[in-house]
Amino acid sequence: MNPDENEARKRFLFLSLIRIGGAVFLTLGLMILGGKVRMQQELGLPFALIGLAGFLLVPVWLAKRWKSPRP
Repeated sequence: MNPDENEARKRFLFLSLIRIGGAVFLTLGLMILGGKVRMQQELGLPFALIGLAGFLLVPVWLAKRWKSPRP
């Protein structure tokens, strides 16, 4: 396996972990807002928004930033 493949695997793993973390935060935020988790109701919206960004926006932004230039 060459160094480029190793780097691609590391980046894919990192993007996957970011998406999973975002999904967990989003789910937790929605559960707080729905009253299923006993936490302060004010924490639900920030958790949900951070989770949404982590799930949808951050991986796309990182993928564009890491994209190799075309020759």
